[in-house]
Amino acid sequence: MEFKTFSKISRLSRDIIITEKIDGTNGLIAIGEDGEFQVGSRNKWITPEDDNAGFAAWAYKNKEELLKLGKGFHYGEWWGQGIQRKYGLQEKRFSLFNVSKWNDDSIRPVCCHVVPTLFVGMFDTTNIEFVLNRLAESGSVASPGFMKPEGIVIFHVPSGNLYKKTIENDEKHKGEI
Repeated sequence: MEFKTFSKISRLSRDIIITEKIDGTNGLIAIGEDGEFQVGSRNKWITPEDDNAGFAAWAYKNKEELLKLGKGFHYGEWWGQGIQRKYGLQEKRFSLFNVSKWNDDSIRPVCCHVVPTLFVGMFDTTNIEFVLNRLAESGSVASPGFMKPEGIVIFHVPSGNLYKKTIENDEKHKGEI
């Protein structure tokens, strides 16, 4: 039997980044070493012929600009007109999740947005509840004026783990709602 080490345990009281959780559909732009370009949803590769809410068609139309993302897997939310909450938009948008990398407008492809950063600091449930309540009271930061945002995503920096809290029905499983 091969020995398996026990992984290090991250300290909870460390930096977190809280972003707005946008209610759309997951999107992936994958760029290989050789410039290979693929588009995905949460669970599979997609094409304009086998699409997910028009994301693949949009991605291939914007391929030259999206190649500026560089090698790797670039995840985000495809949201807006006709998708989930719609956010009062007349268009669809792709917002990248990696705010540490893509918050700088000068390096992000012009066809992409980034999810709004709502808090950066030490993990504390008081901070998390404050940010969630402020979002519920003030409305979406991603789409100002839209008063029914979904919630927040908490990225625990040292562990690399993501957690979500929704404004409504957070205590229930998605299938129970």
